[in-house]
Amino acid sequence: MKMRIGNIEIGESNRVFIIAELSANHNQQFDIAVESIKAIKNCGADAVKLQTYTPDTLTINSNKDYFKIQQGTIWDGTTLYKLYQQAYTPWEWQPKLKKIAEDLGLICFSSPFDNSAVDFLEQMNVPAYKIASFEIVDIPLIEYAASKQKPMIISTGIATQQEIREAIDACNRMGNNQIALLKCTSEYPAKIEDANLNTIPYLQKEFNTIVGLSDHTIGTTVPVAAAALGARIIEKHFILDKKIGGPDSSFSLEPDQFKIMVDEIRSVELALGNYSFNQTEKIKKSRTFARSLFVTEDVKQGEIFSEKNIRSIRPSNGLSPKYFPDIIGKKAKVDIEKGTPLSWDLIE
Repeated sequence: MKMRIGNIEIGESNRVFIIAELSANHNQQFDIAVESIKAIKNCGADAVKLQTYTPDTLTINSNKDYFKIQQGTIWDGTTLYKLYQQAYTPWEWQPKLKKIAEDLGLICFSSPFDNSAVDFLEQMNVPAYKIASFEIVDIPLIEYAASKQKPMIISTGIATQQEIREAIDACNRMGNNQIALLKCTSEYPAKIEDANLNTIPYLQKEFNTIVGLSDHTIGTTVPVAAAALGARIIEKHFILDKKIGGPDSSFSLEPDQFKIMVDEIRSVELALGNYSFNQTEKIKKSRTFARSLFVTEDVKQGEIFSEKNIRSIRPSNGLSPKYFPDIIGKKAKVDIEKGTPLSWDLIE
């Protein structure tokens, strides 16, 4: 299972693809968005992701209870329309931000939230589409995005297994099998105990796709652990400075934290390595200090070996300790000095 986004190949044998989600963390100021992208590059991310919507493409301006946020979130007390008014990234910025990112060597793509956003992003020639957690049930949107034959990254936050299958099937119907699923806990911020990272290997096995994590917890523990469990994509919200504020600031990482996360993920990759039992030169040298059988008291010719005069000790110059039961009760062929490694030619 592999797919390519821009110039980066993503798959089981490739390094983790790290996405910095800019989201609403620009406070409606273009200069902050630009400086954020520069900082994202310095932190070592592979990509920056935008969100392409307006309040009117996501919802309607209504004060009816249906549209009020009152689920115990950090956004309670406002309406969906007002939240999205505060959070959206102006569309006229997005081609400029993409060019700035690409000039820095970053990949830039976005989450579309309706067909008009897909059309807009096609004009920008984005290299991939990200379907947000709450849009996974919008099969027509997924089909339309998938029909563009770009890699599809789909967050599974609110989805049942059946809904995940339906989203994958929607891509496949469009002839698109470039699919990655991101484990996501749709809480803002999410609690560590709700991360359920063991879902990551399950998703890979159940749906046979590339898997990853879209993380809303505070800190770096969860994304680093996800990398150890096989996540090949990590998406984390980025903010230049939490003093900027905004709807997503509480669960976003500032540059120093984001850099730590990237470095720790890269360290995890090095630590995971490959399946290997090869006896490298370093291991061979270390084996010098393995245990083996030594004569631990002076032994005369014909004397019987016992637990008193032979022992399993370090270093490794004598016979393997596995032969200890076989040697007990046998006789010494010659006089043996204490501290001599035991060998077969010393045993009758």
